[in-house]
Amino acid sequence: MAARAATGAGGDEDVPLLDELMPWSVRPLRTGRSWVTAPDAATLRARWDLLVRAEGAEQDRLFRPSRLRTPRTAVTALPGQATATGRFAREPGPYPEPVRVLHGPFDEQWLIPDHRLIDTARPELWRVADAHQLFAVEHGHVPRAAGPALSVTALLPDGHSPAGRPGRIRPLHRRPGGLEPNLAPGLLGLLRARYAETAGHEVTAEAVLAWSLAAARPSSAGCRVPLPAEGALWSAGVELGRELLRLHLRGAHGRERPRLPGGRRPYVRAAVPPRPAVLRYDPETEVLSLGDGRVSPVPAGAWEFRVDGVRMLELWFERRTAAAEGDGLEALRPRGWPQEWTSELLELITVLALLDGLRPRQEALGDRLADAPKLSRSELRAAGILPVPAASRRPASVLDHREEGPEGQFALL
Repeated sequence: MAARAATGAGGDEDVPLLDELMPWSVRPLRTGRSWVTAPDAATLRARWDLLVRAEGAEQDRLFRPSRLRTPRTAVTALPGQATATGRFAREPGPYPEPVRVLHGPFDEQWLIPDHRLIDTARPELWRVADAHQLFAVEHGHVPRAAGPALSVTALLPDGHSPAGRPGRIRPLHRRPGGLEPNLAPGLLGLLRARYAETAGHEVTAEAVLAWSLAAARPSSAGCRVPLPAEGALWSAGVELGRELLRLHLRGAHGRERPRLPGGRRPYVRAAVPPRPAVLRYDPETEVLSLGDGRVSPVPAGAWEFRVDGVRMLELWFERRTAAAEGDGLEALRPRGWPQEWTSELLELITVLALLDGLRPRQEALGDRLADAPKLSRSELRAAGILPVPAASRRPASVLDHREEGPEGQFALL
């Protein structure tokens, strides 16, 4: 009992924040114009071609100028992207190949990676986005709303919040190549010393991320991540977190792609029509209807899966079928329902169903944590881990990285 009092006192306010464990964070991207993203890549090419052909006032209208971007704005290229940096109205340059991004927690879409078209692209994120990087996305807190506090992706995330309350994007590494973990200085050393005798997993930056994915809980102050005082509980949480991580990554970084067991895999029973208007779910038959199209079996847990209180399947469908307002570039959509959307829907159903299946284990981990001794913020302060140095909250310098500036100038960062 004495050990629990020493490490667990102070209540919820003494539980570390993710902001203290992974101190460098970036605000969500702000595109400034919705037409630069789309669920399919072909639509982006059609929008680009129309914008390039337009001139003068018509190009301005289609572009949708903002305070930060107009067709005459000259800006740097996004890190890692070989795109034009001359003023768009004068020199559009070749079409930039779109990149896959995570739009909100679970919706994979496409983005035109041209800095001239994006109000606030967060270049510091693009600078560290590579084959070694993972991004934790902390969802904005919505009181009493159902859903996880955290998601992880290998794609560049835009940080969009389903409920309109943006959180933060936290890269796992501060430098390209998987170098310099984005963790409070000294945290890994403290955890390794604490769990040395009882932990069944090596304490690494990715293990901290896996633990956070399994144990994080939302609060009004931000995402809280309780840390156990004993290695056995840490190992159980990391094992669960690695399973969650595999599902979130959907085969990225060499992980096995998520699959439901035979007999429970969703299949298309009736083809999705070109323009399905209504999404319906029947819990008795486990049928998801997209207009006259039918997919089954769809577990109830996948249908009810929410983030910030918003159903993910409903949001995914709405983004692909909602009517575009006006006659701008946003109105350019696929003429029918692309086959790739059906494949992506089946994968999303699978991911959400498997995540829901792990929810009892997460709840059991939370129950164990509630009664177990924990490393408190007070203890982290006593060990010199907190407060986090101000430098750890800023992007790392990339001294050997050249990036093209406005009008083709190069800058050394």
